[in-house]
Amino acid sequence: MQLHFSPSMRSVTISGSNDLMKIKVTAPHISYRTLFHTILILAFLLPFLFILTALVTLEGVNNCSSFDCLGRRLGPKLLGRGDDSGRVVKDLYNILNHVKTEQVPVDLKIPDNFTQLVSEIKSNTYSAKDFAIILKGMMERSEREIRESKLQELMNKHFAASSVPKGLHCLSLRLADEYSSNAHARRQLPAPELLPLLSDNSYYHFILSTDNILAASVVVTSAVQSSRAPEKIVFHVITDKKTYAGMHSWFALNPISPAIIEVKGVYQFDWLTRDNVPVLEAVESHNGIRSYYHGNHISGAKLGDNTTPRSFASQLQARSPKYISLLNHLRIYLPELFPNLDKVVFLDDDVVIQRDLSPLWEIDLNGKVNGAVETCKGEDSWVMSKRFRNYFNFSHPLVAKSLDPNECAWAYGMNIFDFRAWRKTNIRETYHAWLKENLRSNLTLWKLGTLPPALIAFRGHVQPIEPSWHMLGLGYQKNTSIENVKKAAVIHYNDAINQPELQHSSSDGSSADQCITGTSTLGGVTEREKYEESSAHLAIYSQRLSISPQHRYFVLHFPPFVFIFFLSSD
Repeated sequence: MQLHFSPSMRSVTISGSNDLMKIKVTAPHISYRTLFHTILILAFLLPFLFILTALVTLEGVNNCSSFDCLGRRLGPKLLGRGDDSGRVVKDLYNILNHVKTEQVPVDLKIPDNFTQLVSEIKSNTYSAKDFAIILKGMMERSEREIRESKLQELMNKHFAASSVPKGLHCLSLRLADEYSSNAHARRQLPAPELLPLLSDNSYYHFILSTDNILAASVVVTSAVQSSRAPEKIVFHVITDKKTYAGMHSWFALNPISPAIIEVKGVYQFDWLTRDNVPVLEAVESHNGIRSYYHGNHISGAKLGDNTTPRSFASQLQARSPKYISLLNHLRIYLPELFPNLDKVVFLDDDVVIQRDLSPLWEIDLNGKVNGAVETCKGEDSWVMSKRFRNYFNFSHPLVAKSLDPNECAWAYGMNIFDFRAWRKTNIRETYHAWLKENLRSNLTLWKLGTLPPALIAFRGHVQPIEPSWHMLGLGYQKNTSIENVKKAAVIHYNDAINQPELQHSSSDGSSADQCITGTSTLGGVTEREKYEESSAHLAIYSQRLSISPQHRYFVLHFPPFVFIFFLSSD
């Protein structure tokens, strides 16, 4: 058999010994319908491929310089797969979580900044684990440096707040000099014809115990200026012996009319004898207490690796010597010191009054002694979440047996005291008993000021009042609301360094003689002239509250003084 192909390849001839077969080969036929459908599909597909290719090219123009790279980027999109960034994040999390419990080698060279880290990764071949350990080392070093910086800042603030500002020191000396040489500074407070009003229960009686002259002036003046009936206000200002002359001079020379101001020294109360307050003598003479409050505050603060800046600040503030002063404990003896009064409002010296406080006398205390704001129901986890467990050592058997760690605490600073109900209780005796027990226990029951024994003594005698009456924690609170600041009747600045008292400008002279005689000058004006001008300005007091646009601080304006209250962001 033979095969024969024609020159045009259109036919094939097969020949055998007896037969002959011819086969004609024809070209394949494509129908017009098939061609139309093909063109239609391409018309829809090609623009899509063009746009996708352009987008991928633009996205990767800096990273893709070859068709191979473009293919790797384009391939998953054409196959319907999204980017794998989610998988990368998951892998990174697994790597970081794996080294979470591993220690960073001591001899590991850690980059100083992000740029150096990128440079080292580019020039060296690191495994994913090595990279994670380096990153962990950088984070731990940054955390240590930030913590050390904050602790150092807090120590500096503590030392600054514990010292007497030169301006305040000079002002007190000048006022004491006025008391000895100026008859107007020694005039009786209040005037003799007003003395019966000091025990008139139809008036609004405020009690302020302080040795800070200008802080007292801020409290008294803001209360009078905010009142709807200032002529019905009586302020009883109690101070110690060393401050009495200056305090009396200030309010004698700068009367805050029409309110009635009484300035009285602790030594002028006949009731305050050693027999009535023996526990306070024990407190002042106890070696452990004197060492705790007057010793090295830094070495005694138990600064460890886990100490946070906020807890460190709290420890430093708790060691202030004011917590063992008679002025601080004085509030527990108020019913005996003012036997003719029925109801009073007690104020701390680090508050500013923004609203009329006369409605406080209308609050029904339901037979209780102390109307106070509770500090266990707020949003802030540091200031307004306080319970007994935050103040007492519940590992001590007596504390664990006698107290409930979940019992709600309350705040000093603005309290309504019903003296009639108080005199029927044993609050003072309970206070003394627990103070003595803490002394016998070598201060192991609590170590924070006068509030812990008061929390015990007033148990069952506290009536909660609306929190807007007394806003706490300025300087400590994390989430300070500007609206709450504006609405609060009393704002309480608990930070030791940012107190709302005035800081009177002082001369460059450092001696007490210059403070008193006014021999130092500044711009041709003697210190005495500056003092007289400042006193006159304060007597013509005006208050203004303004808020920063970023809600980071607010300003109280007491011409010629301006106070900036920074809201904590820690």
